[in-house]
Amino acid sequence: MPLLRTTLYTSLLSLSLAANFGSSTTAQETIKIGAPLPLTGPLSPEGIKQQRGYDLWAETANAKGGVKAGGKTYRVQIVYVDYASNTPRAVQSAERLITEDKVNFLFSPFGSGATKAASSVSEKYAIPTIAATASSAQVYDQGYKYLFGTFTPNETLTEPLADIVTARKDIKRIAILARNDLFPLAIAQEMEKSAKTRKLDVVMFERYAIGTMDHGTAVTQMRAARPDWVFATGYINDLILLRKQMSDLGLKPQVLTMIAGPAYKEFVEAAGPLAENISSAAWWHPAVRYKGKDLFGTTEEFNAAWEKKYKDEPDYAEASAAAAGAILQLAIEAANSVEPQKVRDALAAMDSGTFYGRVKFGPTGQITSLEPPVFQIQSKKPVVIFPQAVKQADIKFGSN
Repeated sequence: MPLLRTTLYTSLLSLSLAANFGSSTTAQETIKIGAPLPLTGPLSPEGIKQQRGYDLWAETANAKGGVKAGGKTYRVQIVYVDYASNTPRAVQSAERLITEDKVNFLFSPFGSGATKAASSVSEKYAIPTIAATASSAQVYDQGYKYLFGTFTPNETLTEPLADIVTARKDIKRIAILARNDLFPLAIAQEMEKSAKTRKLDVVMFERYAIGTMDHGTAVTQMRAARPDWVFATGYINDLILLRKQMSDLGLKPQVLTMIAGPAYKEFVEAAGPLAENISSAAWWHPAVRYKGKDLFGTTEEFNAAWEKKYKDEPDYAEASAAAAGAILQLAIEAANSVEPQKVRDALAAMDSGTFYGRVKFGPTGQITSLEPPVFQIQSKKPVVIFPQAVKQADIKFGSN
């Protein structure tokens, strides 16, 4: 099946352009950013979230006059390719965006697995690339110079979660169930390390295949293992199904943690009462309060812009995608150039405040400057339970 290709051209009417750029006779140039995404298939909910974030950044940048570098003003154009939730197609899409669409920069595909696979392409062509949804260290251990990620390493989520849960001394046994995919498996392995460090008894560690439609056997095994804490990983559709089957089979741990589904309102709405008291962690939450030099300025201003466009509250994946654009814009303007090497160097040297938090990339290209929030679904909404600076509530124990 041929690649499904769609192109979003974010632009303004000629009257608006005249208002933004005055009477200059110099034609506005364009920066093209390629964005391969899973807009159809099982990962489409996640892909659409990234698209929404990129769209808000591009529209905001253009409405505020575009991106300025080298005495020129550039209009942002995002070129989307739907790779239909198929990783080999994501790699093909990245190649075609660079060689055929002639994009200046890239946003990575969704997730750690597809990002790692496609990063070899952007490295080959020396195209600066920002990954908005890749946290696993295995993505960044390849020695690449052109890949930068907006998610901190997985242990920055598991360590605070483990601290919070084990503060209650009767939590002694943990069962871990992971989707057999790069990020879900990697973060499950980090949780196993965090649990063992705290002398928890890991009574089960199982993997389930991508596309699994019945978790009954795994849930039955967990119930027999009598865990106090269940830690499950996967994506929205995986975890909705798992949560419902846990309820059907009577598995009720004192603590239920799922990553990454509960961060999304789609999960909370689909799970209904079963979402209550599920804990999770993410790299951003709308309750945080940051001030920066990016085009959004503050977390509050970003939240307001999101609500105005989409009529709802942003989640961490959507904010990270918008941040990827804002960070790229800061790098282009700092480099005063759209030349790839200069922009790459500006990204590597960046240490700047943004609505998303402080942005500083480590030597591998992965961000090192964030303190990801831990949250729990309480009264049908996610509330922050860590860090202290933005804490909204204490953790509640027990599950439905």
